[in-house]
Amino acid sequence: MRLARRLGAAAMRLPRGSHDVAVQRDVAVPVAEGVILLSDHYMPVGSDRSPTVLVRSPYGRRGPFGMLYGYVFAEHGFHSVVQSVRGGFGSGGAFDPLGDERDDGLATVDWLRTQPWFDGSFAMFGPSYIGFAQWAIAAEAGPELKAMATQVTASQFHDAMYYGGGFALEAALTWVDMTARMEHPLSWLTADFVSSRRARRAASSGRPLAELDALATGQQSRFFQDVLRNGPETPFWARRDFSAAVAAVEAPVTMMGGWYDVFLPWQLADYAALRGAGRRPYLTIGPWSHSDGRMMRAAVIDALTWFRAHLSGDSSQLRDNPVRLHVTGAGEWREFPDWPVSGIREKKWRLQPHGGLAPVDPPESAPDTYRYDPAHPTPCVSGPSITGSGKPADQRRLESRHDVLAFTSPVLTEDLEIIGPVGAELYVRSDRIHTDVVVRLCDVGSNGESLNLCEGMRRLTPGTPEPDGDGVRRVHVELWPAAHRFRAGHRVRLHVCSGAYPRVARNPGTGADLGTATHMVTADQAVFHDPGRPSAVVLPVVG
Repeated sequence: MRLARRLGAAAMRLPRGSHDVAVQRDVAVPVAEGVILLSDHYMPVGSDRSPTVLVRSPYGRRGPFGMLYGYVFAEHGFHSVVQSVRGGFGSGGAFDPLGDERDDGLATVDWLRTQPWFDGSFAMFGPSYIGFAQWAIAAEAGPELKAMATQVTASQFHDAMYYGGGFALEAALTWVDMTARMEHPLSWLTADFVSSRRARRAASSGRPLAELDALATGQQSRFFQDVLRNGPETPFWARRDFSAAVAAVEAPVTMMGGWYDVFLPWQLADYAALRGAGRRPYLTIGPWSHSDGRMMRAAVIDALTWFRAHLSGDSSQLRDNPVRLHVTGAGEWREFPDWPVSGIREKKWRLQPHGGLAPVDPPESAPDTYRYDPAHPTPCVSGPSITGSGKPADQRRLESRHDVLAFTSPVLTEDLEIIGPVGAELYVRSDRIHTDVVVRLCDVGSNGESLNLCEGMRRLTPGTPEPDGDGVRRVHVELWPAAHRFRAGHRVRLHVCSGAYPRVARNPGTGADLGTATHMVTADQAVFHDPGRPSAVVLPVVG
């Protein structure tokens, strides 16, 4: 087993530590209600008392999780405790996703303080749900918490579940199927492919949303049903939202995200909260999606550097600039003092008649129109997801649909580089008061290939936003942030449509309950581009 762990670490090209590692399995940690949580304790041989790394996970303690989250840190001289959260992998109680992590996490910290090998300092590590479990206790964990290393995560998940006002159907279905299967043998090898395929198969069934969890997983999921019924402002989410406490977190935090990750906008909101409180978090964003294995290698290396600096007093490996970004299209890593980066100009590229896009005001022109049919929803092709690569994919087939408008710039005569938040301001009229606006930014190569960079959506409801006397609504859409170079010879393209299925649940157009709606109506949409209504994409241009 020791050889297998070392081979696994070598395969990921992780730095080799100097300590042999001993493991104590299934350590019982008491929490509330008499529940026992099981933990594996990885110990650096020859170092009785040293700082601890705590990892609390719903995904198991053995196999690759034990290697990445336990063995590697112990090999580098840290005690590592990898714990299965309530209701999974032998831990007692029932799994209530996101709901018990504060109380159980703080009880685990209390237990840590009583251990003879605990030296009075600990750090936390991990991505996604494991990162959320860090935020759940970070503000209350006490002075012993010396550092955090979080990846592709946020202090609250509700905005990602309902981003733009829509419902993140594919992510919700995929996750409930994945967690339902996690304890099956070798499930970690097939979870991405199998869960995503089951989610898409269920979504294509035409059944009401409230039935899709049972169709995907074989049984109804309480969490899926709760998420479907509870909007962001309900008590259900109140006990699962730790964003208000982020500014109170004093432990140094390093964050790692991906341009194609589902949580990136809200991870950056946590970064902003820390900066607003005077903290100096580190931030790394790479060309990664949520489950990208390349990111996890980088995350472990980043965490080892961070923990040595803040638990062992060795800051020699810390980079000078806190922010490190990969600029796609250029294939370059850049470092900056902060996010958003300085020296950026917001530049509006306005929609033009005949499918044009340019940084000038449009002439007088009639709006472009399309009809959206939720019974045959506009699909998404790639984009942020919790499984799969999420990397840019050719959009030309999507652009040939009658329900997608594409606005394209002339060929660029010089490089155009953007770094920062991307937005759109659209003037839209619909014959439905309930409808969606989806916006997508693409890079069109010299061969015509159209690659998606980032996207966003906004669900329109009565009065939000308020229409003018002609029924036209000014709609602001926040897209995913980006760092990208459009090379000379390429073109900039913007999509406008009303669906991204199954990533976002279709809007039936009736205002009916999303979970049970079966009656769907078409929406006739008009997008304006004239001097009085100059729809535009807002680009963060460098220089």
